[in-house]
Amino acid sequence: MSEKRGKMSLSQKQSVRSGSHVSVKSDRSKHLEPPNFSEKKTSIKSVRSGSHVSSSVSVKSDRSKGDGPNFSEETTSRTKRLQYETLDPDLQSHRNHKNFTDSLLQIFQDLESKIITFLKKELEKFKKILQKEDMQYFVKDFNENRCSMKEAALDLTLYFLREMKQDEAADTLEDELVFIHQLKCSLKKKYQCVFEGIAKQGDSTLLKNIYTDLYITQGCSEQVNTEHEVRQIEVASRRHESQEIQVKCKNLFEAPEQDTQIRTVLTKGVAGIGKSVSVQKFVLDWAEGKENQDISFIFPLPFREMNLKEQEKLSLMDLITQFFPETKGMNLRRRNQFKVLFILDGLDECRLPVNFKDNETWSDVSSPASLDVLLTNLIKGDLLPSALIWITSRPAAASKIPPDCIDRLTEIRGFNDAQKEEYFRKRFTDENQAKEIIDHVKQSKSLFIMCHIPVFCWISATVLQNILEEKRNNVVKNNQADDASKTLQESNTEDTPKTLTQMYTHFLRFQIQQSRRKYDGEHTPDVSWDKEAIFSLGKLAFDQLERNNVIFYDTDLEACGIDVYKASVYSGMCTQIFKEETGIVLGTMYCFVHLSIQEFIAALYAHLFLDINKKSIFVHESTEQENKSENMIDLLKTAVDKALESDNGHLDLFLRFLLGLSLQSNQRLLQGLLTQNNRNDQSRKEIVQYIKQKFEANLSPERSINLFYCLNELNDQTLVKDIQTHLSKGSFSSADLSPAQWSALVFVLLTSEEELEEFELQKFKKSDECLIRLSAVIKTSKRALLNDCGLTDKSCPALATVLGSDTNLKELNMNNNNLQDSGVELLCTGLKNINCKLEILRFLKSPAAEEACEYLTGVLGKSPLLLKELDLSGDKLGDLDWEKLSALLMDSHSKLEKIILNNCELTEKSCSVLATVLSSKTILKEMNLNNSRLLDSGVKEICEGLKNPVCELKILKLSDCSISEEGYKALSSALRSNPSHLIELDLTGNDPGPSGVKQLSDLLQDPNCQLKTLRFLGPAADEGCQYVTGIVGKNPLLLRELNLSEHELGDTGVNQISALLQDKHCTLNTMK
Repeated sequence: MSEKRGKMSLSQKQSVRSGSHVSVKSDRSKHLEPPNFSEKKTSIKSVRSGSHVSSSVSVKSDRSKGDGPNFSEETTSRTKRLQYETLDPDLQSHRNHKNFTDSLLQIFQDLESKIITFLKKELEKFKKILQKEDMQYFVKDFNENRCSMKEAALDLTLYFLREMKQDEAADTLEDELVFIHQLKCSLKKKYQCVFEGIAKQGDSTLLKNIYTDLYITQGCSEQVNTEHEVRQIEVASRRHESQEIQVKCKNLFEAPEQDTQIRTVLTKGVAGIGKSVSVQKFVLDWAEGKENQDISFIFPLPFREMNLKEQEKLSLMDLITQFFPETKGMNLRRRNQFKVLFILDGLDECRLPVNFKDNETWSDVSSPASLDVLLTNLIKGDLLPSALIWITSRPAAASKIPPDCIDRLTEIRGFNDAQKEEYFRKRFTDENQAKEIIDHVKQSKSLFIMCHIPVFCWISATVLQNILEEKRNNVVKNNQADDASKTLQESNTEDTPKTLTQMYTHFLRFQIQQSRRKYDGEHTPDVSWDKEAIFSLGKLAFDQLERNNVIFYDTDLEACGIDVYKASVYSGMCTQIFKEETGIVLGTMYCFVHLSIQEFIAALYAHLFLDINKKSIFVHESTEQENKSENMIDLLKTAVDKALESDNGHLDLFLRFLLGLSLQSNQRLLQGLLTQNNRNDQSRKEIVQYIKQKFEANLSPERSINLFYCLNELNDQTLVKDIQTHLSKGSFSSADLSPAQWSALVFVLLTSEEELEEFELQKFKKSDECLIRLSAVIKTSKRALLNDCGLTDKSCPALATVLGSDTNLKELNMNNNNLQDSGVELLCTGLKNINCKLEILRFLKSPAAEEACEYLTGVLGKSPLLLKELDLSGDKLGDLDWEKLSALLMDSHSKLEKIILNNCELTEKSCSVLATVLSSKTILKEMNLNNSRLLDSGVKEICEGLKNPVCELKILKLSDCSISEEGYKALSSALRSNPSHLIELDLTGNDPGPSGVKQLSDLLQDPNCQLKTLRFLGPAADEGCQYVTGIVGKNPLLLRELNLSEHELGDTGVNQISALLQDKHCTLNTMK
């Protein structure tokens, strides 16, 4: 039984249904008396005014369906009325009354029949909806043909179901016909269009017309990000797709291979990669009835809009109704019966604390709490535990969610190479134009990599389309129609963008030109810059970049001197750069179309600030420089230093743009905005030299790679060309490279067109230094051959880092290197990391040992190289060859000190293999072969190993191994040959024969024998042996006759002696 819904006023109920002009009075039907048709004085008008049917609904629709009253006899009635009027008034009145009375019975019989027929049809439809038979069809039919009669039928059905205490059926029916339908209509209207990179003042496009599937993978690295997101995209571009598990967006909550239900999904992806568009597609497919129809309600809650509720206290029900007014009156407490999905989009834009550790536990959906408490409890599952949760986030913010709250981790990789081309072909219907643009983007490695980001595809398409059209127009103007087909590649002019800075500078120019043409009617080729507006936007971009914010609010704009009432002027001036959005909770947010555009505008602001104030934007951080005038080179050097100091590389792209904008060629494109400086060429030379000096500081691969991209923006490829010459000559083995050259080598290898399937260290230089320097390259390769390179433990920390990172590496060959124990331990640390995807590790001496290691890793769930104790009792050995096991045990990398082979089917051959292990130099100290039925033949083989002087085994357990007197003799002989190591021998449960015990016991008298524990008896028999020894002063196992007649034994003594006598090691013939 579900909880009853609360009462609502009539006006509230009508507002709930405002979306469809119809209000279903579920509450009225539940709490008020049923309709009373006996009140004759109530006019039709008064009934309708109190009805839940709005005035926009006409009863005509009922008649057209044939279910309403039939007025086909209207003419006949009029004729009879004329006849009555000619009669005597009293007689006429009498007859009228009589005829009316006589016909009432027939009228109401017909009326009853029609109402019953109509209600039966509607009830049958309602029943099918509850039975989920063609549910979508009947729900659609009900809502597309809504009328007062259908609404009345629903009201009556809901009323009587609740009177019958069938609240669950009533609520389900109302949900399907009202709440779910209206929510789907609302979401479809909101999500069916996409504003591709432009503000909502611009033109929209249907999502289905441009949507391209994104590459989504299951699982991703959980390591701390030390790279800018653009760099992460560059790394991702080198991943091997075949190694990854791809997940379709519509199947995020499906995991047939898992037994447990997926409740919470976290999807990571860099800015602009398509997270919000994926959410949009998922919601739209649901709203249109195409996918995930098992989900009853989807509530998309963007963090950027929820930030506006940061200071409020509200319940979860309040939060939902504020974002989705059409759900007002819905009973959320009953939602355990339904699948409800909350989509929390843009965790990186969240300004709430997201304090999982300290927030109080909250489970009441109707009690108010802070928004942070609601969200953390919703994610943890304390609040509405049956709900599904989908969170999207940029990588850096994803760590705010505790791992134990996430059931599935996915990553959006954006477009793969095929999807990039698909995007451009969808964007341009002209195939030739699409091909030209694709070919040009492919020519620049950095541009093509950036096209993994859908927004960058849009930026590139916008810029290259405009350049192409301008060139063709110029050709036509110059009467050179023959060359009208000239392509971007053939023209190869200076203004065709080949770097990121050139691309974004052109983009800014085109957007300003477009806005001037649209709003001011300007059509000149020169750009008319609004320096004040760009300066204000730049300050906002820079200040928020320093704070890692990509969403801004009124207070942020006011802090930068931007009048919030004029913010629309800025977004109107550059509709495709700066966006103003109004959320459904009546708040306003602002953002740049993409983080990279914010970074570009911030870099442009740095140049404007220097141009206007003759000071660096970083001057406020140093009081010594407040009064000092600075020039371009000072600004650039400071920016380089600050970018290198960043732990996560968040200034890397800003630095690329800042350096690129210092070039004369790019500043010419910004003529009228920036003052042209004749010293720019000199500044370029100085900063290039300054950057090259930085390589001498042994930078991390991430920082040094970005510096090479910076040099590329400055059109300096000298280091790269130098390394390419070395590569072509194959002269690395003897070359003594400088740190800058090492960094250049890494950059060249990582940005080469060829996919790095295999990395072979011998092709470069056989040294620890070379491995450490090139570890970033090893990380991107699929197979690393590092064998026979004289490597030591010094290289192992770098390798462990690679193994624990988000790497392509599947095979690592470390054979014939001198890693030492410390190196192996470091390597194993990387192997234990949750991110390690290594499938083949070769650093043991033989292939047999490798195979044994691989097999046992699969059986035990961890590498035996990480163990000191190896338990293979029972059937754990499986099909493992004993020769391979021995090879593993004898390998110098093995740390095994104890091996347990309890209850194994050991043969004479397997015992021979174990003897070989004992005869080798190992660190094995204990061997447990209990319950293995060795027989004397097996023991004799093992004794061959025990005899060997190199054998340092200390504990040997052979209980219940079916050993007889011959075996005991063999053991005695072996221990006499090599008496200095074994300290414990267990032979319980065997049959020593007449002399077995004596032969071994005599060993204890040998001064060279180190044996401290010689165990023959089980616990009970051993107690009996000790008891007798205490009485007679001799070990009864060495006696043939025992006289205890003079001793009072007692019950305990008798039981202990009885156990002793039953043991086969006891050879007493006579006992008194």
